[in-house]
Amino acid sequence: MVEWTDFERQTIADIFGKIDYETVGAAALSRTLIVYPWTQRYFGNFGNLYNAAAIKINPLIAKHGTTIVHGLDRAWKNLDNIKEAYTELSKLHSETIHVDPDNFRLFCDCLTITLAAQMGAEFNADVQAVVQKFLVVVVAALGRQYH
Repeated sequence: MVEWTDFERQTIADIFGKIDYETVGAAALSRTLIVYPWTQRYFGNFGNLYNAAAIKINPLIAKHGTTIVHGLDRAWKNLDNIKEAYTELSKLHSETIHVDPDNFRLFCDCLTITLAAQMGAEFNADVQAVVQKFLVVVVAALGRQYH
């Protein structure tokens, strides 16, 4: 079990209480698909993904990015039991969708960059350390069901 300090708990709650899910989700997923184009293979039915401009304005990408970031609510509301909170999603992604589990890490890297851009100076090294710890735990929980 991961131990969380009061500072970490408060920082995570503050971030998710402030962010604009639609903006952050769309930007993070778009960045992931642009920077790591091989991740696009899971989005073949999302329409035009032929270039960065098309990805950035694709409403299906924006909507799914928002869904992913809202999926993190499950983690920050269950900090003491993230692995169990993600059991079903882990099974879905490993057994049904067959998503490469490394894509979770790639998305989280892009999410970190997006949060830093949105939060500006408020995203200092202490906050980044909390975000990184949180996302590493989420990625581990999502990858738990992979064999």
